[in-house]
Amino acid sequence: MERAPKTYRNRIELLQGTLDMLILQTLQWGAQHGYGIVQALRLKSAEVLQVETGSLYPALHRLERQGWVRSEWKQTESKQRARYYRITARGKKQLATEAGRWEQMVEAIGAVMRGEPEKGEA
Repeated sequence: MERAPKTYRNRIELLQGTLDMLILQTLQWGAQHGYGIVQALRLKSAEVLQVETGSLYPALHRLERQGWVRSEWKQTESKQRARYYRITARGKKQLATEAGRWEQMVEAIGAVMRGEPEKGEA
């Protein structure tokens, strides 16, 4: 059996909907273009989260259709034209909802992994 290249062995696949939440969180820190979002996720996750553009841009377009982000064309620091995204008030509400659900999911998975008994179980 052939081993996957090192860059793929440590890759973590994101649960459906998690990328949207992570993008919204990143935009909480300020407006950003696509490459900046990818870099922020990569750096904040200690290089664990490697988001591909094939996943990022459809997610950004979906978030924009939902009214959770807005975009506008601006010039980057390197004088290139790029689309900058920012979170909207609706996006902030959605992020709060998703963050709450994420915390519940983390706790539930942690309980299963620790083998904790169900509530009411002796």
